[in-house]
Amino acid sequence: MLENIEKLEDSRSLARAKARTFETKSVHPKLVDEYTSNGWTIDKAHRASVRLKKNKPHGTYLEDRVWSLFYKMGFTHLSGNGGATLYMSPKDPNSPKNQIDIVAIDNEVAIAIECKSADQYSKRPQFQDELGKFSLIRERFINTINTQFPGSKRQVVLAMFTSKITLSEKPDKERARQAKILLFDNVDLDYYESLVHHVGPAAKYQLLSDMLPGKTISGLEIKVPAVRTKMGGAYCYTFSISPEYLLKIAYVSHRSKGKASDINTYQRMLNKRRLSDIAEYISEDGIFPTNIVINIEKNRLNFQRVHQDPDPKRDPDSGLLGWLTVRPTYKSAWIIDGQHRLFAYSGHERAEQSLVSVLAFEGLLPSKQAELFVDINSRQKRVPPSLLQELYAEMHWDSENPEERVRAIISKAIQDLEANPESPFFKRIQKADTDANELCCITLSSIFGAMNKTDFYISGKKQGAVIEYGPLWAGDNDATLARTIYILQKWFDTVRLKAQDWWDKGKGQGGGLAMNDGIICSVNVLRSVFQHLDATGHKLIHLDNEDLFDRIKQYAEILGEYYASLSEEERRRFRDLRGIQGQTTRIRRCQKAIHDRLPRFNPPGLEKFLQEEKAETNKRGKEIIDNIEVTLQKLIIEELKREYGPQDSEWWILGIPKTVRTKVANLFEADDAKRGGKEYYFDLIDYRDIAVKNWGIFESLLAYGKAGNKDKRTSWMNFVNEKRKIVSHSSSGITLSIDDLNQLEEYKKWLQNQVIGSKEDSSN
Repeated sequence: MLENIEKLEDSRSLARAKARTFETKSVHPKLVDEYTSNGWTIDKAHRASVRLKKNKPHGTYLEDRVWSLFYKMGFTHLSGNGGATLYMSPKDPNSPKNQIDIVAIDNEVAIAIECKSADQYSKRPQFQDELGKFSLIRERFINTINTQFPGSKRQVVLAMFTSKITLSEKPDKERARQAKILLFDNVDLDYYESLVHHVGPAAKYQLLSDMLPGKTISGLEIKVPAVRTKMGGAYCYTFSISPEYLLKIAYVSHRSKGKASDINTYQRMLNKRRLSDIAEYISEDGIFPTNIVINIEKNRLNFQRVHQDPDPKRDPDSGLLGWLTVRPTYKSAWIIDGQHRLFAYSGHERAEQSLVSVLAFEGLLPSKQAELFVDINSRQKRVPPSLLQELYAEMHWDSENPEERVRAIISKAIQDLEANPESPFFKRIQKADTDANELCCITLSSIFGAMNKTDFYISGKKQGAVIEYGPLWAGDNDATLARTIYILQKWFDTVRLKAQDWWDKGKGQGGGLAMNDGIICSVNVLRSVFQHLDATGHKLIHLDNEDLFDRIKQYAEILGEYYASLSEEERRRFRDLRGIQGQTTRIRRCQKAIHDRLPRFNPPGLEKFLQEEKAETNKRGKEIIDNIEVTLQKLIIEELKREYGPQDSEWWILGIPKTVRTKVANLFEADDAKRGGKEYYFDLIDYRDIAVKNWGIFESLLAYGKAGNKDKRTSWMNFVNEKRKIVSHSSSGITLSIDDLNQLEEYKKWLQNQVIGSKEDSSN
């Protein structure tokens, strides 16, 4: 008999308690001192009781984490608080018994779990005795499960989760293997917690595949009608199946248990926002017209054709109708395409009853799976480009297509730069299985995309054939790879050394140069330098690597000096430039910096851009100033009416300086058209006079900066008013500077935040 087992739906309250890292207890106020001396702290004090709080002991916390993991994975039955009790005799409650920390049961498996932990990392001398004692419950546990939970024949697993316990390979781990007890440590637990957070209850099947590797599960065998055909020389089968079933046997990563890289793979393949959107689409009766493409391990399928009239025009071994028997294990079907469609069903109420259409290959080699994966996803653009670009180096190095070979060279060059300790990109490039941080924040795909352009390697083609190569081409793959690495390393080393402080910040506070957009900008400037030199008669392809860099070195130095000259505010604005327009602006400003030092460097489109930027600057400046003026008008009138009253005899007389009232009244009377009340006749600078007169009302709203008197802290309105004169008279030929435009934008954002803050304060 197994006691204290609850259904999943009855465990919600317990789940909330176990999810917390602390325990709570309410006691009489007279007992507070006694409890606080034992590590409890006061959480809330009430009149008749005090609520206390204390971090859970390490052993309790481990058990609760493991229990919560199985709860989130959706096991249908779980042990209640305090664990489960297993009696020797199913009918005698007085018979000998064992306490099991956690029991988890579903339709296919039953798992008994023990948790062992220590406060500090240490060996556990009694561990082998604990293994031996735990292994003795196996037969009794199996018999009890079969008796108490009749139905399908369940696989039984004994597992032990450890924390801060140092286990030896021999005899600890070897003894566990002999006893068929699976061991999981902190790394494994972190892994499964991350996985269930990302893919939901479907993570259970990844866990079961690690618990029961290669073991045929009788409940998973099915027989479905299918069509067998050939595709690319391989047999494949088309059939329909429930998402719930496919989730049990599916996976999207080839990596091993407990590895952080495995989580990265799931995160690359599966976007949580997209999973949520598709799940909503499923709930709205959405239809998926395309197949989920999978590969099933060899010898897991058996096809029996049914009688059908032969077609002499078709391969007699293709396009056959029959019955397909699937005898899979957990983690025996790799999802090549359709990951989001399938995993959106994880935990969905329709997962069991719905059907999805599947195209299943059998026994494809991993390399063939990867090739098919790339072919599908590179066209549909469903996975991060970095994964495809990393594979490019391996798959297309010997391609007959020169453009494919170039992409393979670029991929290899970037990965070599990342791995070279002397490279400015050492440990800076985030590849498909690399975690991002403040320094490792440049994606392989960003550099790949910038380098995969004309003029670097292939500058001319005719009828598909290369007629002219670019400056980085060196005759064959290996030589071109070496040339690419040399030039990129030298170019970026020069830039980095000139602006070392900015480069070293990565994406951290004040960074922005050694990030995707900054690197793309510098690559594109290099490209424009090559174009300029080529247009002026320099045959760069004929130069060796050292001479080529000597020709471009001064451009790199000027670019680095330009980066170094930017103030903190200018660097922030450089970083804030986004999208295609922002990237173009960033590149053009760098080109202008070089042009100012070397006037002969004048890339096509630079002069036009600078002229258009001037015109656009005034236009944008006017929009910002108009927005500021409207915001000021509304804010000031609202506050005056709230303070003095809504009547003209109140806010108008008490809140508006007399000189302003007189001027505005004259303008109001002189306007026969009357575009509104008197408040529509204020000039922008009038709002400063009003704010100064009513400083007690407006100091918290319109005082810019943290120090100074009211004249200084309202001087920003003088600045806005002066720039208003410029943008209102375009015929003067005067243009706002970029710094002026950025300052206006700063004032606008600040003012909007002030307005939002005042609304929130008034609503409290």
